[in-house]
Amino acid sequence: MTNKVAHRPRPLIDMLVSIIIPSVILMKFSGDSDLGPSGGLIAALAFPLAWGLFELIKYRKFNFIALLGLVSVLLTGGIGLFELDTKWLAIKEAAIPATIGIGVLISTFTPYPLVKALLFNPEIMDVEKIKQKLQERNSTAFFEKRLMKATYLVACSFAFSATMNYILAKWLVTSPAGTPEFNAQLGKLTLYSYPMIALPSMIMMLGIFYYLWRTISDLTGFKLDDVMAGKLKK
Repeated sequence: MTNKVAHRPRPLIDMLVSIIIPSVILMKFSGDSDLGPSGGLIAALAFPLAWGLFELIKYRKFNFIALLGLVSVLLTGGIGLFELDTKWLAIKEAAIPATIGIGVLISTFTPYPLVKALLFNPEIMDVEKIKQKLQERNSTAFFEKRLMKATYLVACSFAFSATMNYILAKWLVTSPAGTPEFNAQLGKLTLYSYPMIALPSMIMMLGIFYYLWRTISDLTGFKLDDVMAGKLKK
């Protein structure tokens, strides 16, 4: 019986492998005198693809968002290698966060809204302790309404991401696929998407988490340390 390796976030490594290295390859090493358009694209996409597969295989934990990320990399490679119209790149860039947002909305019609998996889960909070206090104060129904509102806010954050991805791709990537110029513009898209899309989306998610936390605090009287998951306290 093998022990399951615990996954620890490594944002600096994630950024280096998935954003910085691929962008440098696309912008600096995709010329005809270097790797060439196709070779540069394959080399750049190999880094996030290999890293994503490594994470999925090593930690043996299905992650829908990580899977979408891998699909995104493969689609980008297909668009570049098969020299498709760049409009498909913009559509692809918007489709990934839009798919997640739609999934969040669909989850509101099930007993398990996706926001519970993202924010209100045992990995982050002592969920059972919170539920018990909510029942004692007859606040469960009101909390569920707030949780639903948080779910809609999460969906809105993905709608923002989808819209900005489409606009940024249409603005930056204008050269035909399969050319060094296309690769260079794709590198810029990768770099610019972090401060213009990923960072604002992260701030939105932190705001939603704060909203959810304030709701829990107001309804239960708990402080943050009272309900943090044990592993986070350590």
